[in-house]
Amino acid sequence: MAGLYRALKTSTSSMIKTLTQATSCPVYGSYRTKFTRSRIPPQVFEDRAKEHDKFGGDPEHPHKLHIVTRVKSTIRRPYWEKKVVKSLGLLKAHEPRIHKNIPSVNSQLKMIKHLVKIQPLKLPYGLPAEEDLANTYLNSRGELVVERLLKPLEQKALES
Repeated sequence: MAGLYRALKTSTSSMIKTLTQATSCPVYGSYRTKFTRSRIPPQVFEDRAKEHDKFGGDPEHPHKLHIVTRVKSTIRRPYWEKKVVKSLGLLKAHEPRIHKNIPSVNSQLKMIKHLVKIQPLKLPYGLPAEEDLANTYLNSRGELVVERLLKPLEQKALES
């Protein structure tokens, strides 16, 4: 009986040693499958306000509206980026959305700047009137073009 007890004791202690060695193995122990915010380099979250010369724009007179277009997929992206994309209404790729240039929207755009293309909304013909809104479109340069409808002239009655 004592021999059987001694054999079980040594076999269980050797099994525990092999299990603890397997879990502390550098291949298995340090490998993390979760994509967490701490694994993103800190350069992504740094402020890049001094790049106005590179990308254009005037910090004293900023534009009022952004045209935001999603150009990359959200597949295999973290949950917080998918949540921001959904909240900004960018569910379909290459479909432009217009957002205000305010700090709350800009902080969301900063989180997904690698997935989107941001352009200022230009109004070359001024703000459209309410009756002209149906005849406007956005071109690829970020301009809101208003197609003015021609109204027919009233013809004078011919007297003969």
